[in-house]
Amino acid sequence: MEVLINEMFKLGARRESMQAKIFGGGQVMASFTTMNVGERNTDFVTQYLQTERIPIVSEDVLDIYPRKVVYFPTTGKAMVKRLAHAHPEALVERERATGSAVQLAKSSAGGSVDLF
Repeated sequence: MEVLINEMFKLGARRESMQAKIFGGGQVMASFTTMNVGERNTDFVTQYLQTERIPIVSEDVLDIYPRKVVYFPTTGKAMVKRLAHAHPEALVERERATGSAVQLAKSSAGGSVDLF
């Protein structure tokens, strides 16, 4: 973040006109409770921006939802969509419970892969 902000200064940005919008930090995987990565990242960015005197004008952070963020740099507009919450572990368990798990087909026929 420091490199980004310094590069912005080099390009003519002024601290007093800077604003931040922060998104994410959701606990999208149930097994990540011990490290609390999303919460730690959110705390870091909030503290960092406060230290740098850059106000947060909009935020959608924490909770359990993954997000899709679309940002338009020319206008500063950001659109956030909270995606359906489903921990991978819960999906596996649901598949097992309903018996609808897809069986992988075993075959000796190979396919082709084109690298470009």
